[in-house]
Amino acid sequence: MAYTTIDNPELYFQTKLHTGNGSTQSITLDGSENMSPDWVWLKVRSTHGDHGIFDTVRGTTKFIRSNKTNAEATSDSISSFDSNGFSLGAGWNDNSTTFASWNWKAGTSFTNDASATGVGTIDSTGSINTTAGFSIISYSGTGTAGTIAHGLGSTPKMIIVKVRNFVTNWIVHHGSIASTKVLHIDTTNAETTNDAFNDTLPTSSVFSVKTANGINASGKTYIAYCFADVKGYSKFGKYTGNGNADGTFVYTGFLPAFVLLKRTDSDNWWHIFDNKRDAFNLTDTVLYPNKNNAESTIILGDMLSNGFKLRQTDADVNLSGSPYIYMAFAESPFTNSNGVPNNAR
Repeated sequence: MAYTTIDNPELYFQTKLHTGNGSTQSITLDGSENMSPDWVWLKVRSTHGDHGIFDTVRGTTKFIRSNKTNAEATSDSISSFDSNGFSLGAGWNDNSTTFASWNWKAGTSFTNDASATGVGTIDSTGSINTTAGFSIISYSGTGTAGTIAHGLGSTPKMIIVKVRNFVTNWIVHHGSIASTKVLHIDTTNAETTNDAFNDTLPTSSVFSVKTANGINASGKTYIAYCFADVKGYSKFGKYTGNGNADGTFVYTGFLPAFVLLKRTDSDNWWHIFDNKRDAFNLTDTVLYPNKNNAESTIILGDMLSNGFKLRQTDADVNLSGSPYIYMAFAESPFTNSNGVPNNAR
């Protein structure tokens, strides 16, 4: 079996940097192959400003903020998802302001009538990409515990859920914490005991939900972003800090293009690092999903051909004995489908 089925990760994930012009603007993604994104996570870098989460399932101009509990809003934001990027209105494109966007490809329409298929108990629709292990799932709450088809055909290792028409926290499941625990990407909170996912791990076909405003209340609508491990392309794991500048090495099986991490036993910020804001090691430029802060500096360490190596002692990323979860996507696989290894930075 080949080491990976994805030799060119830019077909499915890309980070893009741009400078706003205060008007409409088309943002073209990089790479030799065009990629039409279905999930765009947009953040201003040079000043304070909310994170904007956009997707093709909810449609253009609709956004939710990862750093707030707010319901979905509408603005002059993303006006179209294009064959090679996306187009912006003036609302999220201030003149001379620098931005980062993280872009994922789903692209195949998905519909599950639970009563007809016998898969799950709550109907779901959305957009899926089984090759890249990513789906965007929309559903309406029932007020009764149930299960929802995610369309991946493999078990999700991370699920990020937000109610669209109510003000409350985001709900995050990660495969490295217990099914009885959740995280909130809009807060610094440690993992907390919460039965939002009905104390049940997801399967290769469905994820479970209890009854609560944040996950499955009658009259509420929801969006869920579901991710599975794909060898050589994506990894959702954990590591333990060692409190040393010669820090923990985290094996991913690829040169990372994007790392999201969070300490889980304490109130610490979420962190995003990527390969465009830091094209060379050390990797030390960070944005915070739970805050509207401008870009700042905290050393993560080195992005390597097969993972990342921590290079500092800060409690946010490497406290001795503390657990951390991460979500990572590839710039290139450690070894491609022809057995050719990649190069370190």
